[in-house]
Amino acid sequence: MNIHYLQHVSFEGLGSIESALKTKGHHLSNTPLYEDATLPLIKDIDWLIVMGGPMSIDEEAKYPWLRKEKEFIKDAIQKGKKVLGICLGAQLIADALGAKIVKNAFKEIGWFNIHRSAEAGNTLLSKAIPEHAEVFHWHGDTFDIPQGAIALASSEACKNQGFILDDRVVALQFHLETTLQSARLLIKHCRDDLDSSPFVQTESELLSNTRRFSAINKIMLSVLEALEGERG
Repeated sequence: MNIHYLQHVSFEGLGSIESALKTKGHHLSNTPLYEDATLPLIKDIDWLIVMGGPMSIDEEAKYPWLRKEKEFIKDAIQKGKKVLGICLGAQLIADALGAKIVKNAFKEIGWFNIHRSAEAGNTLLSKAIPEHAEVFHWHGDTFDIPQGAIALASSEACKNQGFILDDRVVALQFHLETTLQSARLLIKHCRDDLDSSPFVQTESELLSNTRRFSAINKIMLSVLEALEGERG
C-alpha cells in the first residue's frame, strides 16, 4: 500500500507509526510542508496520514501551504482514500468535512484518560480503541463532530477527542504514536505551552513513566491494523 504523510514541523514525525507500517511492507512517502514541498497526486496514494503541529488551522497568512493542504485533504476524502489525522491533522480533517474548529476551554497537555463513546463500539475501531485508556495529549484547539461522522471518545478536558467517517476516515485529537523520543522533542520545541494550567502537566510528569509510551503505541498499532483491514 502507498501511504503518504503530511508533516507540519520537523519535530513531529510519525513516531511509532513509521516502524509499524514499514514492518508490514508498506511504501511510505511524505511531504514536509514546512519546507514548502510539493504535494503528490492523489491517484498515487492509497492512504493519507496528517500529522500534528503547533499552528492553528486558520493561520494561512503565516503558513501559506495550509490552503493547498486543506484542499488536498478534502480531495483525498472525496476520492475514497483512507485518511488518518492526529491532533492538528484531526482538526484539518474536521475542517475539510465542514465542521468548526475552535479553542478548547482548556489546554490539554499530558497523560489523561479518554472514554470511548457507545457509538464507537459499532465502528471499525470497536476493538482497536479500549473503552477507557490513558493517552498522551498536546493541544489547545478542538473540533465539532462533522455531519455523518461518529464520535469516538471524550476526556474530562475535551468533549470531542475523535471521530470516524465511513470506517475509513479517522481523526484522533489525542496522540497514540508518541514515543519517549518524540515527547522529548515536543517538550524541547514547545516548552512554553507548559503553563501549569489545570490540564497541563509538568515535564517530569510527561516523562516519568516510559511504559505509558509502549501502551499507547500498542493501541496505535491496533488502529493501523483496523484501517488496513486486518482487524475490525
